Amino acid sequence: MTLHVETRHTWPGFNLDVQFTVAAGGVTALFGASGAGKSSILKSISGLLKTDRAEITLNGTTLTSTDQRVMLPAHRRGIGLMFQDSRLFPHMTVRSNLVYGAKRVGNTDANSLTNISGLLGIEGLLDRKPSGLSGGEAQRVALGRTLLTKPQALLLDEPLASLDQARKDEILPYLQRVASEADIPILYVSHSIEEVARLADHMVVLNKGKVAGDGPVTDVLSRLDLFPLTGRFEAGALIQGEIAEHDSAAHLSAVSFPGGRLWVAAIDGPVGSPVRVRVRARDVMLATNLSADQADHLSANSRLDGVVSGLRADHSGPFVEVQVTCSGGSSDGSSGGGDALGSTRVLARITHRSAQRLGIAVGKPVTAILKSATVERRLKGLTPKS
Repeated sequence: MTLHVETRHTWPGFNLDVQFTVAAGGVTALFGASGAGKSSILKSISGLLKTDRAEITLNGTTLTSTDQRVMLPAHRRGIGLMFQDSRLFPHMTVRSNLVYGAKRVGNTDANSLTNISGLLGIEGLLDRKPSGLSGGEAQRVALGRTLLTKPQALLLDEPLASLDQARKDEILPYLQRVASEADIPILYVSHSIEEVARLADHMVVLNKGKVAGDGPVTDVLSRLDLFPLTGRFEAGALIQGEIAEHDSAAHLSAVSFPGGRLWVAAIDGPVGSPVRVRVRARDVMLATNLSADQADHLSANSRLDGVVSGLRADHSGPFVEVQVTCSGGSSDGSSGGGDALGSTRVLARITHRSAQRLGIAVGKPVTAILKSATVERRLKGLTPKS
């Protein structure tokens, strides 16, 4: 199941020209600054905007084709669209709002309401009015109403933009759950790297109406050439791995991945569970010729041996971003052993002075010392709090 998008349009002072594909089985983030063209793309996909040229198909069905002179109306596209605000009917209860979504498409399956309510943790809210809901609860209800229309694709237009961080943290696990259980293309529009890192599997980066980057989120976020678009302050690497062991006495868990392993705060999950870890560039130091004895005197628990594979200098400031490809060296003083099944890239932000002093250059062997790493999500078996 795929959503394929090609759309072009010209406005005074702005040209939109994009092409990308959204696959089922995960979330594709459409990322870019305000004015990059994100909302126009969603309107084109959903049939709310007729562009100069478009070829849009969903699961093999043509939704828009300027060549074939096809332009299906919005209500016949099988697309669920969720906005920044919940847009719930204030005079209806939560139950009535949900049922309204089901009735729109003739969904009379009583189990659908029960299943969606359970999926989103809103069973206890069914008799409330929207005025009695928190922002996060209202967005979960809005998502439930959209899902009850049985969409063949889901478009989420910055659904967390109006929420504070606490409410975002509340709803993100439910979005992750929907993504893992709904086998449909999901396109998530955002300008927040934090949300993308936690939720997305694939990423399309926009710049002034064009696609600047397109690929797995773990690859795109580690690309040095995209830093001006993805944001230098939050730059870092996403690492896909699995729980290797737990140290209950130290309240730590080890995560292994192609290229090594690292220690993070204790993860609630069995050994072998897949996880995603984020390592910010500002939390990585680099060392050259680090001996085992010297390493024993470092407070950092995680070290990864690798080779410098890329550099990006800030010519107007003091920093250099360094890309390091790790391929199974030490991490916590061990050799990596069976964890070295490939390679993983991490990023470090150091000063120009440090880079010169250490002789940092592409091809130079280094040790990446990780001061901190954050588990963004368990990739399977996620159970959010009710």
